[in-house]
Amino acid sequence: MTTIRAEGLALPVRAALPALRDALEGHGAAVLCAPPGTGKTTLVPLALAESGARVLVAEPRRIAARAAARRMAWLLGERVGGRVGYTVRGERVVSGGTVVEVVTTGVLLQRLQRDQELSGVDVVVIDECHERHLDADTAAAFLLDVRAALRPELKLIAASATTDAAGWARLLGGAPVVETGGIAHPVRTVWAPPSATVRPPHGMRVDPALLSHVASVVRRALREQDGDVLCFLPGVGEIARVAGQLGVPDVDVLQVHGRAPAAVQDAVLSAGERRRVVLATSVAESSLTVPGVRVVVDSGLAREPRVDHARGLSALTTVRASRAAGRQRAGRAGREAPGTVYRCWDEAEDGRLPAFPSPEISVADLTAFALQAACWGDASAASLALLDAPPAGAMAAAREVLAAIGAVDGEGRATERGGRLSRLGVHPRLARALLDGAPEVGARRAAEVVALLSEEPPREYGDDLAGAWRAARRGADAYGARWKAEARRLERGLPEGAGRTGGPGAAPDDHAAGLVAALAFPERVARARGEGSFLMASGTGAGLGDGSRLRSAPWLAVAVADRPAHSASARVRLAAVLDEETARLAAGHLYAAGDEVRWEGGDVVARSVERLGAVELAARPLRDADPGLVRDALLDGLRGSGLALLRWSGDARALRERLAFLHREVGGPWPDVSDGALLERADEWLEPELSRARRAADLGRIDAGQALNRLLPWASGDAARLDELAPERIEVPSGSRIRVEYGGGQPILAVKLQEMFGLAETPRVAGVPVLVHLLSPAGRPAAVTADLASFWRDGYRAVRAELRGRYPKHPWPEDPSTVAATRFTNARRGRG
Repeated sequence: MTTIRAEGLALPVRAALPALRDALEGHGAAVLCAPPGTGKTTLVPLALAESGARVLVAEPRRIAARAAARRMAWLLGERVGGRVGYTVRGERVVSGGTVVEVVTTGVLLQRLQRDQELSGVDVVVIDECHERHLDADTAAAFLLDVRAALRPELKLIAASATTDAAGWARLLGGAPVVETGGIAHPVRTVWAPPSATVRPPHGMRVDPALLSHVASVVRRALREQDGDVLCFLPGVGEIARVAGQLGVPDVDVLQVHGRAPAAVQDAVLSAGERRRVVLATSVAESSLTVPGVRVVVDSGLAREPRVDHARGLSALTTVRASRAAGRQRAGRAGREAPGTVYRCWDEAEDGRLPAFPSPEISVADLTAFALQAACWGDASAASLALLDAPPAGAMAAAREVLAAIGAVDGEGRATERGGRLSRLGVHPRLARALLDGAPEVGARRAAEVVALLSEEPPREYGDDLAGAWRAARRGADAYGARWKAEARRLERGLPEGAGRTGGPGAAPDDHAAGLVAALAFPERVARARGEGSFLMASGTGAGLGDGSRLRSAPWLAVAVADRPAHSASARVRLAAVLDEETARLAAGHLYAAGDEVRWEGGDVVARSVERLGAVELAARPLRDADPGLVRDALLDGLRGSGLALLRWSGDARALRERLAFLHREVGGPWPDVSDGALLERADEWLEPELSRARRAADLGRIDAGQALNRLLPWASGDAARLDELAPERIEVPSGSRIRVEYGGGQPILAVKLQEMFGLAETPRVAGVPVLVHLLSPAGRPAAVTADLASFWRDGYRAVRAELRGRYPKHPWPEDPSTVAATRFTNARRGRG
């Protein structure tokens, strides 16, 4: 290790190198746990290379890959491209003498698909494996396959900045865990929650009040502490907004994220001449080490991928950062000296945060993963060694997309076209748009639009994809440079003759942008509904901002959309004008024509309809609709509007209540007559009338009581006991036959008190005592009891005292057991 600078030899991980070498020699794999800044990313690969190995280091981000390569080259006193090089999408800096190559995990996957043996590589280091990025998990699974089947001598290191290594050790077949400590200085925590309530994040949105608070905490930290300040924010937009609110003199404000220019990245990794505030995304948690930092301000937010299968939307979303991420961020303040972390939330809230970030495989769109697995030869991914299995629903949705674009066959195996799509190095949707769009608009123009879609352009470019395309052509900003490089890479990746002879400019920008975007996202072609509102083929509504020039478009190809809080519709962030012909071309697999019969607006609507997914293209009334479809529509109406659509007479409702009582108290064979049960058994009790019905009015002519009789247990003979078990009326001592109400929890008998004289035992139905509502002579409630004997003994006196003066013409004997029951007055009784 004599060629490595002294700064590298002083890194703490050097002490762990002997144990790491022993683990690789003995087991062929190891898990290396080392905190950020200890040299796991830089010194370890150089030490292994000095032993004669060719080392491939896989980083989750392009910014981290470039930074690691530059740092290692500096430790060797060289420029990048000598013994240390790097390869990221669209950029390769290596030479014949390169022995350590840093790549992104995406590049590693592409290389494995081309060369499964990974020829010429002795050791692979998967860095930052604790972050659980999907490409890293997938690459590890493929490498384990390679070690098991092709190259058992290939050595594998899973490097983690945390000590949560048990899962990776198991995955690597019980590999040894090699740990090393860092230079850990104490970090004091200052809890700095906002004084006013802020709205929680939703989608990409962060409450501006929280960002203003973060800016004020940064200013406070500058006043109270020494050293540089590192502030963690979820994304580029939030970084820009906080930077605009700082207003601090004599302080350099640097913005660090994956899109930052290389000069800014280099400046962050070197000590500054003046005090600095570094506003960074999670890339600075462990992938980059920023010198001079003594203070961390943590917004407590992060971005994670999410997919909404129901709406066909997938995007990054803002979430609360995990406690593990919080520890990583806080540790950056104590790398070089004692430091301070300001956490922009309450201490009591900290324990409720998630312990770890969600593994990307469990929350992200899995279309690219499913194609990688299919091209690897494991369409279901069932045999891949993964820490977490992919969710079945997400895999099914991914395979559906891949089948629609011709990337897999009916068994889920990769087709020849699927292999070509995979090799283009972009999401399969974008690869399809590039491959199929090139013959229509020309290879260069298709590549340029796909490059725009692969990295969303800055917000200031607007929501019009064609306008953003023109802005990118003119732009001299960092995004424009990256876009041009990616477009050139994509054009080179196309097969020979794929649209290269069409020539640019054959179609207007709007048409070309719309076609390519629609090919990428066919379920998002959208037809105008008026007032800037659109309906996408997926069935999701979409809306444009008030100032958008796209509001007058008859059709759109929606490229980027998210769903605002409390909104059923998506918000369009990037789209292109489209026409119906192009929409049909791009989303042809979603076209369907046929008869539609459904319940709508309170009646059956029958039409012959052409659709592009959920978008209606044309319709005409259908006179002779299929009776089965009509019947299904009527059943939908009954489910949605209820059985009240039938004709319910008083006797029908009473019968239903009696049957419900018997089902509840006696059980079988008495039928369940709840709405759900009756709809389930529609064939048994609503036929043949239901099959004859054609509209809602016909339902209103079905006698529900007559139909219910079909459900009575006739076969067993129990139907004959209906009046015995649940009589419609009960004869009381006066001789009156009083109706029993079965609609409540207990049968009710409402009867005038004088008609019950002499009856000590409460009447029962099906063994259940009725609840007797004893009425005054005027029919008003006087008492309620389920125990008549107790009432005559204890309650009657009070009722008699209250009512006999009010109703003196009616009998109120002191002892009601000695008087005959009557429904008449005293005078009427006397005449009788």
